[in-house]
Amino acid sequence: MKHINKNKLLFYTGIPVIVLLILLRMGLYFLGSDGFSGLSMLIPALLCGFLLSALCTSAFFAAWVYQDCKRRGDDPVLWAVVVFAATPFIGLLTYFLRRSEIRTICPACGRRISVKANYCEECGTPVRREENGVMAKQGTHHLKFIAAGMVSMVLMFVCLTGFIGSAVAGNGMNTNAASGDRVWNKGVISMNHNVYLNGVWKLDFRSASEGFVEEQSMTIADAGAQQLYADISCGTVPDNASLVLWLVQGDVAESVDVTNLSEPLEYPLNGFGNGKIYVRLQINGVENTVSEICIQ
Repeated sequence: MKHINKNKLLFYTGIPVIVLLILLRMGLYFLGSDGFSGLSMLIPALLCGFLLSALCTSAFFAAWVYQDCKRRGDDPVLWAVVVFAATPFIGLLTYFLRRSEIRTICPACGRRISVKANYCEECGTPVRREENGVMAKQGTHHLKFIAAGMVSMVLMFVCLTGFIGSAVAGNGMNTNAASGDRVWNKGVISMNHNVYLNGVWKLDFRSASEGFVEEQSMTIADAGAQQLYADISCGTVPDNASLVLWLVQGDVAESVDVTNLSEPLEYPLNGFGNGKIYVRLQINGVENTVSEICIQ
């Protein structure tokens, strides 16, 4: 009984801890970034709805597996964690392929035996069918967990479909490179290196979707004395291709064509104020580009 209570404690505390860690990770990400800036609230709401529904789906099916394992004499905590961590689809498939048959207790020696057994394999005691009548019933148990899991799964797919549809259509997403809000891209970029360390932004990429904007938030400490330093080299420049450097702070936006720089750019910042500034590269067809940008 003590072992069973310990397993229940691990199950009922372990899954909430995992959920809280995931939510904490998301919270730290948005605290360290611009969060939902540049997005309508519908998109993050759909994303949060999808994540919460997915967690609920995993939790409800894990709870059903927990109860089913107890009926079969397996380790309920282990399988519940497997189903929760491996997503319901993979976890349930693995469980149904590996789960044991329902067993009962031998009235003579206490060994767990199959409900279909005519005698105990340990002590040889004959087992009457009527003793196993209750256990032999194969009806589905704990339907509330299955029903709740199915409802959560439907909500998960609804939120996912809405999120993908909104993202593809670009509804509620800021894609304007001159905007004072965060820019969100619908396309893709093939990058080798993208890092911001010690005030230096290094971005190397092979190619990107037309108009793709890669941005980095920097800080101006002294607008009158500092300048933006940009060393940028575009390896491949097809016809009509360009690379535009944007500096955006609130309502102030300035741009420079940096497609064919013969030497590093030193751009004055006296048109801006002290504080955060968005530094953006708008990619219009250039390829195999290497860049290093900082405020000095």
